[in-house]
Amino acid sequence: MPEINILPKEVYQLIAAGEGVERPSSVVKEMIENSLDAGAKNITVEIKNGGITYIRITDDGCGIAKSEIKKVFIPHATSKIKTGDDLDAISTLGFRGEAMASVAAVARVELLTREKGSKLGSRYEIAGGEEKDFSDAGCPEGTTIVVRDIFFNTPARMKFLKKDVTEGNSVAGVVDRMAISHPEVSFRFIRDGKQVLITSGNGELKSAVYSVFGKEFSSSLIDVDYSVNNMHISGVVTKPSASRKSRAMQFFFINSRLVRCQTAMAALEQAYKNSIMVGKFPGCVLNIECDSSFVDVNVHPAKIEVRFANERPVFELVYYGVKSAIEQQDTPKEVIFEDKKPVVQTASGRLDIFKKSEDKPQQMEFRQKKSSENFWNVAAPKSEYKAAPDEESKRVYKKTLDEISNIEFDEEQTKAPEEPKEPEVDVPDFRVIGEAFKTYIIVEIDKELYFIDKHAAHERMNFEKLKKSTEINSQLLLSPVAVRLTKEEYSAVCSNLDLYKKCGFLVEDFGDSSVIVRECPSMLSGEDIEELICETAGKLLEGKTDITPDKMDWIFHSTSCRAAVKAGDYTSPYERELFVKKLLSMPEIRYCPHGRPVMIKMTKYEIEKLFGRS
Repeated sequence: MPEINILPKEVYQLIAAGEGVERPSSVVKEMIENSLDAGAKNITVEIKNGGITYIRITDDGCGIAKSEIKKVFIPHATSKIKTGDDLDAISTLGFRGEAMASVAAVARVELLTREKGSKLGSRYEIAGGEEKDFSDAGCPEGTTIVVRDIFFNTPARMKFLKKDVTEGNSVAGVVDRMAISHPEVSFRFIRDGKQVLITSGNGELKSAVYSVFGKEFSSSLIDVDYSVNNMHISGVVTKPSASRKSRAMQFFFINSRLVRCQTAMAALEQAYKNSIMVGKFPGCVLNIECDSSFVDVNVHPAKIEVRFANERPVFELVYYGVKSAIEQQDTPKEVIFEDKKPVVQTASGRLDIFKKSEDKPQQMEFRQKKSSENFWNVAAPKSEYKAAPDEESKRVYKKTLDEISNIEFDEEQTKAPEEPKEPEVDVPDFRVIGEAFKTYIIVEIDKELYFIDKHAAHERMNFEKLKKSTEINSQLLLSPVAVRLTKEEYSAVCSNLDLYKKCGFLVEDFGDSSVIVRECPSMLSGEDIEELICETAGKLLEGKTDITPDKMDWIFHSTSCRAAVKAGDYTSPYERELFVKKLLSMPEIRYCPHGRPVMIKMTKYEIEKLFGRS
C-alpha cells in the first residue's frame, strides 16, 4: 500500500479553494453575500479585465472588529453558525466559512474595514495564504475588499479561465441576480472604469428589474403575491404574450438566496399551460419565503442547489400563486390594425407598396400571397419590417428609387436571368388527394397512401439547402432589430458573430447586453428575428462543445424551422402538387432536423384489413 501523506497547509488550501473559487464571478458572489449578511445598504462592485486582475467590493455594512480580521481568512471560521443544530435553520447567505480562505489561497487580497462607531479602521494584506501586512488605516465605515491576480500561484488553473469579456459578463450576471434578489440594497457595478449598472435600492422589485433588464422586459411583468401552507411567494412573472424561446429569464430565490429549483420551474411552466405556445417559456423573478428549517441549503459547494423537506407544498405555492396572477390579468385586449406602410427591400432590389389595411380585398390578397411565397422561400415582406422614419431609412429609400429610375433597359436586360436547373430526378407517379387539418398532405402512390407533414418536410428542405450553400443569400433589414439578452446570452452571441455571419445574419454588438441585427437570410423575411436570436443564443449558451459545425447546425435548425410553412397555413392545390414532386425527388429527406418523420404510409392491404376486407 502506498504511504499515506499528511498534506501541508499550502497544498490543501489550494485544493479547498477549488470548491469556492472557480472563476472571478464565484469570488464576487461570495463577497457580495458577505456584504449582505453584514447589513449593507449600498454595495459597489468594480472589476478590471473580467475580474482576473482586479476585483473590488465596497459596502457600508457593520464592518469587522480589528481582533476578528485574521479569523476571516482561517478555513471554516464563520460568525454564522456555532453548533450542528444551526445547520438545520440557516438564515444567512454565507455560512460555510471557507470563501475568504479559498480566495486568499489563490490571489492577492487587501482588506480595509471599520466597525460602526469606531474612529479608526484596519488594513490587512494576505497573498497565497501568507500574511503580508496588518496595520491601522483611515477608511469609511463598512468593508472594502480588493482581490488581485486570481490564480497567480496556480498557472495550471489560470489557463482554464475564458476571455476577459466572457469572465466579465459572468461577473455582471452575478451582480444582476444579486440586485434583483435584494431590491432594498443599492448596487453599483463598474466595469473597466465604466459604470454599467446602478439600482436605486428603494425596495421596489420592478425598479430593480428595470435597471437590470431594461424597459422591454420590465414592461411585460405581472405581480405575484400569494400565501399558502405557511409559505409566501412574491415577485413578478411575464405576461403570456411576452414568453421567450429559452428559460434564461427565469430566476428563483429561496429566502432571497438564488437557487436552481426544478420543482419551482415545473410549477411555473405548468401554471402557463394552455396560455403560451408549446416550446416557449415564461420569465420570472420569484422569491419563496419559508421557515429556514423547511429547506436545506447545505447540499452544494456553491450553495446554488437546495433540498426541501417536502416538495409538494413548494409546487402548489408556485403553481397557484402564478396561476392566480395570470388569471387576474387575463382580460380581453382591443385589437388595433395599423396602416401598412411602404416596405423597401434593397437587398433583393424589390419595391413593394401596399395599400392601407382598411382596403380589405387587398389585405386578403396579400395574406394569401404571403403564405404562398413563404412556402417556396420567396422573400415576402411583412408588416414587421416597416420603413423607419430615421434619416438612414429615408436615404436608403430615396437611393433605391433613384436606382430604379436610372436603369437603362435593352433587349438583353429585359430577359429574366435563368436560374440554375437542378438535375432531373425520376419520381414515381403520384396523385395528391388533398390536405388534412391544413397540416398533412395526403398522397396516393401505387397501392400506398402517404401522409406528409408539410412543416417537417419543408423544414428539412430548408435545412439541407442552408447546409449545402457556399454563400447564403441575405437581405438588409431597413428597420434593424435590437435584441436585449441576459449577460450570459449576450456573451455567447458576441463570441459567435462570425458564426452568425456564415449563417446569413449580420449581427453587431450594441452594448448594454444588446445586439442589433441588420441582415438576415432571405428566406426569413417577415419572421420574428428577435425571437430567433434569443432562441439561438440559448442554444449556444447551453452547448458543451466548441465545434463550429455543431453550432452552425443549431442556427440552421432555428432558421429552417421559422422559414418553413407552418401547420395550419393555407397551401393551394398547385403548391401541394409542386411540393410533393420536390419532396419525392429528394430521397434523403425522410426526417426533419429534430428527428421527426416527414411522412408516414399506409398500404392498401393495411387499410382493407381495418375495414375487414382482407
